[in-house]
Amino acid sequence: MSAEPIMETVMTQVDPIDLLSAIEEASPMPIRPEYVEGTVIVPPYPDDNHNHGAYELSYQFRAVGFRLVGMGNGFRVAHKDGSTMSLLSPDFYVRRRRASELDESYRKAHKGWYPADMLALVCEVTSTNHWADTGPKLRTYAAAGIPVYVLIDRHAGTAHCYTDPVVPGEDPTEAYYDTDTKVDLGDALPLPAPYPTLDTAPFLEADI
Repeated sequence: MSAEPIMETVMTQVDPIDLLSAIEEASPMPIRPEYVEGTVIVPPYPDDNHNHGAYELSYQFRAVGFRLVGMGNGFRVAHKDGSTMSLLSPDFYVRRRRASELDESYRKAHKGWYPADMLALVCEVTSTNHWADTGPKLRTYAAAGIPVYVLIDRHAGTAHCYTDPVVPGEDPTEAYYDTDTKVDLGDALPLPAPYPTLDTAPFLEADI
């Protein structure tokens, strides 16, 4: 796969879930496309620094007792009318709960996507598609009411903890987080209680 993300604006009445399923089936290699603000995104394969840092951050949650930290699951954000707004696979996340029977039924009905209301915190680490994590995904997580969005912006060399999601009207693309706690990569990133302060130094390590 190219190091650049593949993007395609969707103008169709097909449910995005079915569209992404078709793209996955047609791909000669394993991919996990996402759908956000009307656009299909096939993220680039992350490099080792990306994955090393993401695992290090997730471990910091587990080390202080958060057992509901996870990676790999995809989550569906729905509009008020029940239609699909977005389909996203965060680099890692903290769940509100383990998947219940109802959540598993939802996942089965939506072809592998869990409900976004399972999420208490999400984290994205930018790759070449840094624009998606800092723009459409940020707005979508806010529109979904995810309380905490941790963003490691390797492009800008900063780490962010976004809190206090706001949806000012009916348009989810206008959603935002009212609070942005920002530090330089390498500095400690404070998160709201009960979460730990995160050491972002792993993203500066050259020899990993």
